[in-house]
Amino acid sequence: MRGEITPIQQILFVCMGNICRSPAAEGVMQAMAAEAGLEKQLFCDSAGTIDFHRGQAADPRMRKAAARRGYTLGSRARQMTAEDLVQFDLILTMDEDNREYVLAMDGESQWGHKIKPFCDFVEAYDAAEVPDPYYGGGEGFDRVLDMLEDGCRQLLDHCAVQGE
Repeated sequence: MRGEITPIQQILFVCMGNICRSPAAEGVMQAMAAEAGLEKQLFCDSAGTIDFHRGQAADPRMRKAAARRGYTLGSRARQMTAEDLVQFDLILTMDEDNREYVLAMDGESQWGHKIKPFCDFVEAYDAAEVPDPYYGGGEGFDRVLDMLEDGCRQLLDHCAVQGE
């Protein structure tokens, strides 16, 4: 039922390799949901558009930056699947390339209403994409976490309103 507002209970964060941005978003959102007492109502996961890092932990630099803020990034990299389009209520992509990849997986255009840029929820930064910190210096990981914290706060509010 496309026209109906349904509660958001399952969120998938998507980046390219699933070792920097999306596992960090997953970890930040899980921590915020737990702090709000919603950890049993809200399931978060992350995936990548490529399978190059399948089974690997998040990038050590991202894990270190996240740990400094009290976040644990415990997921392992995996590639997004067509089943994810069905399972998740909201699929948030970190950049336009990721969004195009996910939309292309939706061959029959059934799930486009679920696929959104993560930056739709970011208010404190004027950005259309969460930058990939992989090839940059350490400050890039902190900037990504700043954006993720801002966006996840708005996202948590959005999910709470949807669930009412």
